[in-house]
Amino acid sequence: MDEQQPRWQAIESRERRVLGVLVEKAKTTPDAYPLTLNSLRTGSNQKSNRFPQMELDEEQIEEACDNLRKVGAVTVIQGDGRREKYRHLAYEWFGVDKVELAVMAELLLRGAQTVGELRARAARMEPIKGLDELTPILQSLLSKNLIVYLSPPGRGAVVTHNLYEPRELEKVRRELGVSESAGAGGSNNERTEPRTSSPEPRIAASAADTHDSPGADGLRELREELLELRLTMQKQIDELRGELEELNRQLGN
Repeated sequence: MDEQQPRWQAIESRERRVLGVLVEKAKTTPDAYPLTLNSLRTGSNQKSNRFPQMELDEEQIEEACDNLRKVGAVTVIQGDGRREKYRHLAYEWFGVDKVELAVMAELLLRGAQTVGELRARAARMEPIKGLDELTPILQSLLSKNLIVYLSPPGRGAVVTHNLYEPRELEKVRRELGVSESAGAGGSNNERTEPRTSSPEPRIAASAADTHDSPGADGLRELREELLELRLTMQKQIDELRGELEELNRQLGN
């Protein structure tokens, strides 16, 4: 009997946040899982390990859950006191193992980030000792078309998930100042459905091309450092903006 093919597809930002929270809480607080709508709202709006900051109400959370149920990523069960609780179906939906799912959850919760940041954050849920251990995990996710490199693979590389709508991914690239060709090993983003085969990732430039250009290694490292700095600064600006809006609400402005 053939294995069931993954069913994942592009989903909107609220749905990505809710799915990421369900996976995270299932791994980090299993005694409190599955989650009620109220727990999902708290997890979606928390200030740590989230980007961008959101202020979702229960109605928006419920709508996101309903949409995730329709695409087969979430199921609802009857909880204590007849309250409905929600459970993810992400292993089957993505077609991944437990460590790959931890990586996907962090990308869903925070979006684009460097591989170093990703390793440290995903290790909250599953042990990933170093970048050498993360690399084959990313290669597996890349072969499944689940992630996109926004800069050439290696130390300092920036990666994100591939669940964006095409226009969203274009916006992410613009904000980081990168083009589609900048991400060596990136996937074909003309479609976001899972592939039935696992082709070898593309390489943006051959070794010969690199050696033909004097100082190419240094330039590449500089581009990666600038991209990482831009990513960090953008997230800090958005976090400060969210804190300012929250302060204005508290002051009644």
